Amino acid sequence: MEFEDRVAALATKVTNQASAIGTEEATKNAFVMPFISTILGYDVFDPLEVVPEFTADVGIKKGEKVDYAIMRDGEVQILIECKASTGTPKVEHASQLFRYFSTTNARIAALTNGVVWQFFTDLDAPNRMDAKPFLVLDLLDIDDTLLPEVQKLSKASFDLDSIISAAEELKYVGALKREIARQFKEPSDEWIKFFAQRVYEGTYTARVREQFTTLVTKASRQFLTESVNDRLKTALGAGVSVPVTPNAAEVTSEAVAVEDLDRDTEIETTLEELEGYQIVKAIACGEIKPQRVTQRDAKSYFAVLLDDNNRKPIARLHFNGRQKYLGLLDIDKVETRHPIESLDEIYLHAEQIREAVLRYA
Repeated sequence: MEFEDRVAALATKVTNQASAIGTEEATKNAFVMPFISTILGYDVFDPLEVVPEFTADVGIKKGEKVDYAIMRDGEVQILIECKASTGTPKVEHASQLFRYFSTTNARIAALTNGVVWQFFTDLDAPNRMDAKPFLVLDLLDIDDTLLPEVQKLSKASFDLDSIISAAEELKYVGALKREIARQFKEPSDEWIKFFAQRVYEGTYTARVREQFTTLVTKASRQFLTESVNDRLKTALGAGVSVPVTPNAAEVTSEAVAVEDLDRDTEIETTLEELEGYQIVKAIACGEIKPQRVTQRDAKSYFAVLLDDNNRKPIARLHFNGRQKYLGLLDIDKVETRHPIESLDEIYLHAEQIREAVLRYA
């Protein structure tokens, strides 16, 4: 399997099993060891490559252990500290990593709950682990731009010099992206004031702040949606003609569904539809390569397809109304709509999604 495929497969496993994992040991067995083995390519059962419960005396702290040490040529290269998948990994929980980092040859440290992997180095001071990670990989929300950097940590491609040289840019670009995402979701007072003072000429009062809190949030979401739409239209060559909307009976007909996807439509792809697509894709990638899962938006629904073929529908997202539905089709292309309250409920239908993929694959 290609590197990206292995990451996608593990992401599917994490998605399907995260709710059943309740302890740190279970997290190690289900998620962390497979990451070390299948993603980083080290033999977890070879003590010359992976040392569990790695121990080194550190000052007055005798016998403290780090969960895993990855070795190369007899030297520690990567230290890994694990927490249960039920909790968020926080740097204040990594005291062992800080102490061991300065007493071993390791230049890379990882803190993980099996779902989110935070990678650290020593950019701020030599031989002292930074307080902020230079790379964060979330297996439930994979940033594909980070995968080449993660691959540099693998046994087959390990390139410490390249990792360190790219770490500073990765650290700040990643931090900025996460902060921008937070501001778009829940704008801070500073963010609201920053924009309000550029478009509002009056005095910035508490009433104005309250008004612009709603306006900035709304404008941010519309900007993101419009940007996504522009990229989709460019990629798909979509036009802007206004279609005739089919009725509910026609939507479940394969002939009309194919026509709806093939014609140009004036559509609005929402962030919620794209998030739903990523969930369906993550589930499907347990059976096929990620690049085979594609999407097309139509006026009546958002389609997830195999091989960009509208006769190979994996799922349909009916998110335009107040009630959301996940549409799944049987072998005869008869669609059943399952009402969902949140996107997480898509995972409840993972088996049917995989079955649909295997029918066409």
